This record gives sequence, structure tokens and C-alpha cells, in this order.
Amino acid sequence: MTDSVAPELPFKLGTNVRLRETPAFLKTADPMPMLRPPDLVDGSEVGEVVGLRALEQYAVRFRRGTFLLEARQLEPVIDALTG
Repeated sequence: MTDSVAPELPFKLGTNVRLRETPAFLKTADPMPMLRPPDLVDGSEVGEVVGLRALEQYAVRFRRGTFLLEARQLEPVIDALTG
């Protein structure tokens, strides 16, 4: 018998995140994704994880759209009020 343990995901739904660095392009999280210029998301802008995708990709909603990003491109935002 094997014990199957689900891997811990870096981010959960509703987590506030920001970009670690500006990517070369942004891929929209639409049913038919499109590549968009990276300047749609400011480096200090906070987004919310709204979807989990395969291969550690996340749909993150920012002010100007929802984009697919890899976990390594994101960092959590620590709220000063909650800790």
C-alpha cells in the first residue's frame, strides 16, 4: 500500500500576490489565451489568486486583467494588519 500525499501548493485561492519580476509577456487566463504586453501589471501592484492550473500555474486577477503566471514568478503579500 502506498501513502499518497498531495503536494503542498505555494498559494491558495484568495492569496494576495505580486510579481517577483516583470515577465517578458503576460498570458491572459481567458478560454482562448492571448499574449499581452508586460506593462499591464505594475511591479508593485497586488493581485489575487483566483484559479489553480496545471504545472504550478495560477490565474491571478490584477487591476487590468486576469493572467496565467507560474508560482516562481509570484511572491505572497503580507498584510500589515493580519500578520
